[in-house]
Amino acid sequence: MKSFALKQKILDGGLDQWFVRLYSQEQVSDQRRRYCEALDRFSEIFGEDRDVRIYSAPGRTEVSGNHTDHNNGKVLAASVNLDVIAIASINSDNTVRLQSKGYPMDTISLSDLEMKREEINHSASLIRGMAKKFTLEGHRIGGFDAYTTSDVLKGSGLSSSAAFEVLVGTMMSYLFNEGSVDSIEIAQCAQYAENVYFGKPSGLMDQMASSVGGMIAIDFADTENPVIRQVKFDFEALGCALCIVDTGGNHADLTHEYAAIPGEMKKVAAVFGRQTLRGISMDELLQKAGEVRKKCGDRALLRALHFLAENDRVDGIVVALEAEDYSCFLEFITKSGNSSFRYLQNVYANGAPEEQGLSVALFLAERFLNGQGACRVHGGGFGGTTQNFVPLDRVDDFRTMMEGVFGKGCCHILSIRPVGGVEIAN
Repeated sequence: MKSFALKQKILDGGLDQWFVRLYSQEQVSDQRRRYCEALDRFSEIFGEDRDVRIYSAPGRTEVSGNHTDHNNGKVLAASVNLDVIAIASINSDNTVRLQSKGYPMDTISLSDLEMKREEINHSASLIRGMAKKFTLEGHRIGGFDAYTTSDVLKGSGLSSSAAFEVLVGTMMSYLFNEGSVDSIEIAQCAQYAENVYFGKPSGLMDQMASSVGGMIAIDFADTENPVIRQVKFDFEALGCALCIVDTGGNHADLTHEYAAIPGEMKKVAAVFGRQTLRGISMDELLQKAGEVRKKCGDRALLRALHFLAENDRVDGIVVALEAEDYSCFLEFITKSGNSSFRYLQNVYANGAPEEQGLSVALFLAERFLNGQGACRVHGGGFGGTTQNFVPLDRVDDFRTMMEGVFGKGCCHILSIRPVGGVEIAN
């Protein structure tokens, strides 16, 4: 459909059902405006008389399983109603030109898909890496032009990078493969792009939650064939809201902090002759605790202890959610947060002890909730956001309190989005 015709369709309410499903009834008018602005920008950059298609990929929230996926663990995660959207159109010159709002244009020649060192830590590497992995898996690729805009907070633990990767994979799937590349494979391609081309060691949780959508429990015992289970749960039905508090920190220059976590866990696993911690029991680890301390250090031991306990917590939380046992759920979330702070130690970076916004936010939330909710570090940690489960009748006061410390707009009330990466209109 031509861009001007698609814009008129949006203005006439033709995509309102999509907007309600992906966002909420209350956000329909805002999303109409957002999508129309994206169409206008695409036309300004790439020309008006183009056949265009629309895509969306969501951010994600991790509910449990903090830093377990990279050691073949279990996680519980969900896609949320913040996303990256793209207006895209096929071109004929075997080149991807992608303009993201607020950033320079990325131009990738598909005739050269080898990793470029100068692209490490830049979005161009993710596009090139996705294209490379698609070809390695036998999928078709081709040139296209795209304009993207995102409301997934960078450095927030909502995984803006995974949403971008999944968006690129979703476009490639629909533009050149008739949508035949399934969501799990798109996530695996995205992880490849981030690990190999972007240069950030990560597990598969972020990409999987963004690509598959909904609330899902994932078992990564076999990373090539992860076991995924949809978990039905309604926070509002149990009287709480999911609040993400942005403390203003970011993940810049923290790759070494993230890399140290899987690195130390795998160093402990090597003491047992394994590549990852999955399959080692708590009793086995404690029996060799002295040896692990000598060979790997205390922090590595503590992080391994966190992994084993957190992995078990995922199963417990799923049971609590499906039984609608709210108090049990909150108890597990609190234990998860305490374990991340004390043992995983990813709430602040050791090299920057003066920057502890997450610690401040957790103290404030714990004092405010006083046992009537739960709070924990959100996502990878070391900066960014906290995750809070707040009683519905106290959300406004919670927001006011957090904004008084971290600034207006820092508190985001999220909902669970039922679908992952998707084509909205063509």
